[in-house]
Amino acid sequence: MDASVRIGRIADIEVGLHWSLAIVFALIVWTLAGQVLPSVVPDQPQSAYWIVSSIAGLLFYASLLSHEMGHALVAKRLGVNVDGITLWIFGGVARLRSDAATPGVEARIAIAGPLVSLALAILFGAATFILDATGGPPLIEGGCAWLAGSNAVLLIFNLIPAFPLDGGRLLRAWLWQRRGDRYSATSRAAWLGRMCAFLMIGVGLLELLFQGALSGLWPIFLGWFLMSAATSEKDQVLMRGALMGLRVGDLMSRNPTMAPGWLTVHEFMRAYVPGQPAHAYALKTFDGELDGIVTLAKLARVPQDERHVRRVRDFGTGMDSVPKASSGEAVIKVLERFSSSSEGHMLVIDGGELVGMLSTTDITGALGVPARGPSS
Repeated sequence: MDASVRIGRIADIEVGLHWSLAIVFALIVWTLAGQVLPSVVPDQPQSAYWIVSSIAGLLFYASLLSHEMGHALVAKRLGVNVDGITLWIFGGVARLRSDAATPGVEARIAIAGPLVSLALAILFGAATFILDATGGPPLIEGGCAWLAGSNAVLLIFNLIPAFPLDGGRLLRAWLWQRRGDRYSATSRAAWLGRMCAFLMIGVGLLELLFQGALSGLWPIFLGWFLMSAATSEKDQVLMRGALMGLRVGDLMSRNPTMAPGWLTVHEFMRAYVPGQPAHAYALKTFDGELDGIVTLAKLARVPQDERHVRRVRDFGTGMDSVPKASSGEAVIKVLERFSSSSEGHMLVIDGGELVGMLSTTDITGALGVPARGPSS
């Protein structure tokens, strides 16, 4: 889940917001101000309902962020790289760049988020009790009670043993510890995750069909998300398992063509493509130095009337932006380096010399996935 807006770094972890967050935030504030708080604390100014509801909505997403920060901080402390955190329509996602090394590490990372939610539920519950006992502002008390309940629901929902929820990750850690096989444990936990997803979708459909309740849409959406996430997570883990032990040099295309970047697109297409067809070409300067990479897909998109005047280098990715690796690196360690600018290709350089080129097609080929043509 990619962030639409990046809001900065917390404890050196990048935090972002997805655009879908605005939908649920508006729904939360509208529900609290229009229904929940007026029913719990009647006869208050309408503006007060909206102010307290807005603050409660912000604190709810601060709670979600705290939950994900729990995962991320424990992961960092245990040696697992964290790519960032994104808050979106269904909560939050802590993006871990690498896998847990042991079942114990997996379990500690998984339980960290629910423990944070438990602490927040107790904190807001205590605030509610204190405000009630001391005769504090009733609207503030109502907001704290809602936040306590929301964090409790977040805790319970995440502990459902359905991968990739936290409970599902705890289940995977237990199966992994018991069987000694991460990949078998992942498959079993993902299967249970999909079963829970089907159950949620079924419950939502029954609510819609027999009660006409629009609230049935939520379990349908959550079930769909859980099913997609379980399948995606399983595929990612199994892919990493299949690539384990492979080095870049095992999969790369050796001795790639180095082409002059100063040629016009027309000259290049006429001189290089017919005799040396490739999905991507390394570019060189007048001095023979590496100058970047260009893909055939990019050149093919250049309008015909521009090919006689535009140079190949204009459509390439420069050395400062092109992904690079060495032939001895593990394939799973370089996966995140692929960039959209180089359209699924990276240069393999040993000792300052170009020795090969690695593409996503090379990797999918190693996984037994049929190629679909040039990477784009």
